[in-house]
Amino acid sequence: MTLAYEYVIVGGGLAGASAVQGIRERDPNGRILLVSEEIHLPYDRPPLSKKLWTGQQKLEDIFFHDRAYYESQHVSLLLDSRAVQIEPKRKVLVFENGEACEYRHLLLATGCRPRRLQIPGAELEGINYFRTLDDYLRLDGDAAPGASAVVVGGGFIGSEIAAVLNMRGVQVTMLFPAPYLCDRVFPEALARAVQQHYLEKGVKILAPDQPVSFARKKGRFLTRTESGKSLESDMLIVGVGSVPETALAESGGLETGNGIVVDEFLETSHHGIYAAGDAAFFPYRVLGRAMRIEHWDNALNQGLSAGRNMAGAREPYDYQPYFYSDLFEFGYEATGEVNSGMDMVADWEAENETGVIYYLREGRVRGVMLCNVWDRMGAARELIRAGQVVRPEELRGHIRSS
Repeated sequence: MTLAYEYVIVGGGLAGASAVQGIRERDPNGRILLVSEEIHLPYDRPPLSKKLWTGQQKLEDIFFHDRAYYESQHVSLLLDSRAVQIEPKRKVLVFENGEACEYRHLLLATGCRPRRLQIPGAELEGINYFRTLDDYLRLDGDAAPGASAVVVGGGFIGSEIAAVLNMRGVQVTMLFPAPYLCDRVFPEALARAVQQHYLEKGVKILAPDQPVSFARKKGRFLTRTESGKSLESDMLIVGVGSVPETALAESGGLETGNGIVVDEFLETSHHGIYAAGDAAFFPYRVLGRAMRIEHWDNALNQGLSAGRNMAGAREPYDYQPYFYSDLFEFGYEATGEVNSGMDMVADWEAENETGVIYYLREGRVRGVMLCNVWDRMGAARELIRAGQVVRPEELRGHIRSS
């Protein structure tokens, strides 16, 4: 017997979980099915590379809700299950085990998968392509003081994991092809300063360099690099970006590209099917362009908006999300378009420690990064929304830490 639901949500991350709330704000009774490939209840992902390691958060605190909440909201949970086919004309979702369900409204909150390296040994058992709670649990169990780790990647995940492992007392070696850490978002001077701080903390950095093969040697990992180095380690963590999960959307003939293409209401190319979160390629209204954003704040608010629209709200998604990271004592929040290939103006109170970086195109501020500057996101958003041509000197002191 094929079960029928008013709403089916595919994806047990933040976008999927927040969509439940969005639906219930408009429809208190419609039956909801939430499908997740993971065995865990929906949980918060940022603590996996941040607060869980520092003790600021406990494992039990990262789950958005307990089972009682989903029961109270009349949500059926289908965990450890993979949806493989959409049949839009019949409004049927098919699962890997051959079972199926009918839906009236469908949300694809399928997220991303870690990008895999295409080199010999890249699929060896034990390599940690860090993304999920299970990845964290495995790494946490191995990360004893004095152990060694090679971290491949110098972007968001690689830099965060290297920092928290170092704080745990692990001997960390970082390996990435760019000349310095986080080079895609930081100005060079800041990137070099952050990288120097890592070195002073005892993190070894091999850059620019990259792995050409992985192997196992007496229970340890052996990484060979392009420059001819051989690195042995107890742990091998790879964080080299991610790829949007679009296969399910493609199975139903939905428009995809750099993600699942949606309109301002987060509806896909097929009526009644929506997408939200890391996999959604959406019109970023303030910037006037379509984008895909893989960050917590966007997933939260897109999930809410998609849920409300599935339940009939028909409201455009015009929220301006932000993202954040913590790298030892250096923390930042950013919003808008943040890319080191843009024109940048840095306004420092303490050079490369406390201040604001403005990212401009054609003289207009398109993105803002607040470096150890807190509670000023509203001012950053307002500046981007204004869309006015500005001179660099006008930005000096425009946003301050107090």
